[in-house]
Amino acid sequence: MPVVRRVAFLALAWVSFGLGVVGAFLPLLPTTCFMLLAVWAASKGSPRFAAWIREHPRFGPAVVAWECERAIPRHAKWLASAMLIVSMLVLALTVSLWWLKLSLIAGLCLVGVWILSRPEPVVAR
Repeated sequence: MPVVRRVAFLALAWVSFGLGVVGAFLPLLPTTCFMLLAVWAASKGSPRFAAWIREHPRFGPAVVAWECERAIPRHAKWLASAMLIVSMLVLALTVSLWWLKLSLIAGLCLVGVWILSRPEPVVAR
């Protein structure tokens, strides 16, 4: 792989990892999405970094559960559902165009249904 491409993947991995870490502390910023992007990009740019993310005690289990089983842990489902509800309430109170408000809330409902329909991890972590 050309060096420029490898460096670009590695940069994307580090930025995504950084955003995921910030998301662990800020409720409105997702963590797992950024960690999944980070491990994907790292696997292209630095397999060692990707392995480190998978083995990380805080972030690794959710990433491995998704990669192996396409599963979402129960606590993550509850947190995601709560954040979606908060987002829907904010939209309901702040967006003035009714069609836009309903479209966005419907979209978030679909996201919530999809998240809740994912299985929970079976493999003990």
